[in-house]
Amino acid sequence: MKLDTTDLKILTLLQEDGRMSNLNLAEKLFLSPSSCLRRVKLLEESGIISRYSAVLNTEKLGLEVDAFVQVTMRRDVQHWHENFSVALKGWPEVIGAHIITGDANYLLRVRAHNLKHYSAFILEKLYKTEGVLDIRSNVVLETIVDTQTIPASLLDR
Repeated sequence: MKLDTTDLKILTLLQEDGRMSNLNLAEKLFLSPSSCLRRVKLLEESGIISRYSAVLNTEKLGLEVDAFVQVTMRRDVQHWHENFSVALKGWPEVIGAHIITGDANYLLRVRAHNLKHYSAFILEKLYKTEGVLDIRSNVVLETIVDTQTIPASLLDR
């Protein structure tokens, strides 16, 4: 789907406020509500807008620890990738999981209530997973940028 200037504005505005009413969105874009709704539906149907969500305040929820964990697997263990992928899906502490290049196989983003909770996750879940060879943790001291928002300048192809 080729995006025009109006589509890019729709995407920018909805990333700022996914609960914005169609009427409010149409007013900001100088479109009729029906035209605006039609464009949003096309963006949804094409998969460009894949879902809507709420951003939670982790501090208010008591999730004090944010860590990035590199996991290296033993390659001599049969089905190591499939087994690890299944295990990951059962761990609520893992809020992001990526296959990466470099020395490690995976980069996980882990949230925990405190260091005791984080330590229990590492020792009782991650270390006990068959095939795990090495774990390297980086605990976040301060977050500078953390967003799912994609700037319009990257959207325009």
